[in-house]
Amino acid sequence: MSTVDYAVTELSAEEQILARPVRSLWTDAMARLKRNHLAIVGLIMILFFLVISFAAPLIAPHPPLKVYRGMSQLPPVFAKVSESGVKADPRFFFGTDSIGRDVLSRVIYGGRASMLVGIIPVTVILIIGTTIGLISGYAGGWVDNLLMRLTDVVYAFPDLLFYILLMITLRETYFGRMLGGMLLLFLALAVVSWVGVARLVRSEVLAIKEKGFIEAARSVGASNSRIILRHILPNTLSPLIVWAAFSIPRMIIVEAVLGYIGIGLRLETNDNAFFISSWGGLMSTGQASITSQPWVLLTPSICVALVVLSFTFIGDGLRDAFDPRMR
Repeated sequence: MSTVDYAVTELSAEEQILARPVRSLWTDAMARLKRNHLAIVGLIMILFFLVISFAAPLIAPHPPLKVYRGMSQLPPVFAKVSESGVKADPRFFFGTDSIGRDVLSRVIYGGRASMLVGIIPVTVILIIGTTIGLISGYAGGWVDNLLMRLTDVVYAFPDLLFYILLMITLRETYFGRMLGGMLLLFLALAVVSWVGVARLVRSEVLAIKEKGFIEAARSVGASNSRIILRHILPNTLSPLIVWAAFSIPRMIIVEAVLGYIGIGLRLETNDNAFFISSWGGLMSTGQASITSQPWVLLTPSICVALVVLSFTFIGDGLRDAFDPRMR
């Protein structure tokens, strides 16, 4: 090949590279996320638990509240024989509790409440925190000072202590009994947890609102609401998605802790109820018999650990995917 031909070849290769379509931040992030094997495993695990929990009537081998007489304290199938000499029954894969209810079925049904406790409060927190952060960062001046002082006041409350106080105070009220205490738990988790989101969004808005494309939008007569919703908000979504991925397991853990100490969701006594229990409530039930029936406590605990670990993998993957330094 001559020197001229080689130069032409190099030039055409350069042109081919420059001619490639430029991928957006979202497209590039999703492509990197797909290459993160741990994040994909975590996503598959979360989808598995969601499908299992919400298809519980079709999947659970037994009604979760049905008591099988003479079948109490059966060990798991893989244990074969318990310490007291009771043999396992293949119909009850994870055994039965102290009154003869199937542990596996109760864990499957309990996933509904625990998964919703992770998702719904985080959604409410994102709405509240994002709204306050957008208004504070964009308006500036006395509005910013007022909202940030309010944020400081709310931030001063210890989270877990506030959850416990609110649950104890309102637990016996009409609102506290609605949906088995689900609405009260959502309120308790959302009231003080929006502070971090508001500060995160405000810092992003302060950095974005002075950019050239915002000035261009103002120069063509775009309203403040349009600038916030169409130009600023989309540019703050990537850190919010990462924050949500790390916050959902935190909410699940808080519910499990509250349920373990006996002030979580109320247990339903109706087989047709949507929320029979939660993993935290099952852990609270199992703690009394941890020496004789450790599987009653360990089974929901393992589920909580797997879900938290899966969301952590997804959060790590999203953080790396949206990091501009990884491009």
